[in-house]
Amino acid sequence: MTAILEARSLRKTYRGGDGSEIDVLSEVDLEVERGEFVAIVGASGSGKSTLLHLLGALDVPTGGIVRLEGESYASQTADQLAAVRNRKIGFVFQFHHLLREFTALENVMMPLLIAGVSEGEARPRAEELLSAVGLAGRMSHRPAALSGGEQQRTAVARALATNPVMVLADEPSGNLDHANSERLHQLFSHLAREFSTALVVVTHNRSLATRADRILSLEDGHLVPLDDGETLP
Repeated sequence: MTAILEARSLRKTYRGGDGSEIDVLSEVDLEVERGEFVAIVGASGSGKSTLLHLLGALDVPTGGIVRLEGESYASQTADQLAAVRNRKIGFVFQFHHLLREFTALENVMMPLLIAGVSEGEARPRAEELLSAVGLAGRMSHRPAALSGGEQQRTAVARALATNPVMVLADEPSGNLDHANSERLHQLFSHLAREFSTALVVVTHNRSLATRADRILSLEDGHLVPLDDGETLP
């Protein structure tokens, strides 16, 4: 089975205040299949968010290569990468980043409208996704009228709007209480399979990580697979 996402020898180096180089990621290799849910764990400051940004074409690696559906990011123009982020990748962050002046329905429609989909096609797709995440009765509400969990589920629906081949989530339940976190975790555990989407989630949350098909720990700039029963960092 061909990997949807492939990273080879991925490196990211920053220059410190004293001019010295700081290696955040070193020779990271990763493959994620269609329909696979991969959780990435690790200590704070280990580079998990940096890795997610490289996988999502939000940043450029110092070395190595990232391919999505066999196409290298490095071979594409800025406009082409913007189209990849809009059409092929869904993003979910710790803070939902919903547009507060728009309803939940309009927020979910937005990526489709940006991609050039007509409003007549975008609306039923957004309605379908909001129903799928349990918000059928909240579509007309603006973010301020939604709970934190409802806002984050709206963000998940938005991430799926363009039927992306991959969804990247960075601490998606980090700003939620326990009950809403568990509801979101249950949702994520079904997303990859139901939508045939590659799902990569960075998390500190043990409950979410253990729902994944694979758990990888980012340690000293490298990804290390965790065996069943191994303690999460």
